[in-house]
Amino acid sequence: MTPAEIAPKDRLIVPLDVPSVEAAEAMIAGLGDSVTFYKIGYQLAYAGGLPLIGKLADRGKKVFADLKMHDIGNTVARGVESVARLGATFLTVHAYPQTMKAAVEGRGGSGLKILAVTVLTSYNDDDLHAAGYRLGVSELVEARAQQAQVLGVDGLVCSPEEVGALRKIVGHQMSLVTPGIRPAGAPSGDQKRIMTPGRAIAAGADYLVVGRPILEAADPKAAADAIQAEIAQALGA
Repeated sequence: MTPAEIAPKDRLIVPLDVPSVEAAEAMIAGLGDSVTFYKIGYQLAYAGGLPLIGKLADRGKKVFADLKMHDIGNTVARGVESVARLGATFLTVHAYPQTMKAAVEGRGGSGLKILAVTVLTSYNDDDLHAAGYRLGVSELVEARAQQAQVLGVDGLVCSPEEVGALRKIVGHQMSLVTPGIRPAGAPSGDQKRIMTPGRAIAAGADYLVVGRPILEAADPKAAADAIQAEIAQALGA
């Protein structure tokens, strides 16, 4: 899907990082038509939230299953097959070549899109070196992006700081999904590579993952609407 084919409202992805399905349903109801795309990660998935993927899809919503798979090839491929049957739009895997290759195999002819996580947005160069990596963030992100493109992965998860460089590598053949989005004045929390919604869209991001600035707002719907307005403005919509 090219950027022009993405509905402006679909570009905001809200993570349902809440402790229960009931809390997730309450947040979804409160956000109403302000949000069309949700992310389900570890917290909600392990609290019984995976069936919510199909329920949201039945309501016309899109769902990003942020499960960050990484295991031996056969295990990853079979896991991806299972997620594809749930009705998710996106699924994340870690950007290791064997893992990405297995995920593409497991996706098969389904409509599920595989996103490769390049380097977590809470990491910087020092964190990578402490973990034993020789490359810094930008070098590792670019190397993994090139591998993902060759292997047929559909998109990349990266910080907004890497979007411009990755666009030069993958063009518009792959979707770029960016966490680490913070409205002007919002605290960065545990994120180390952040950007405002408007700047991230202008840099070339396709989808923005915005969690705490919405979930922890006094009025989550108003916060989501403000971000949607900023996205529309950056697109000239």
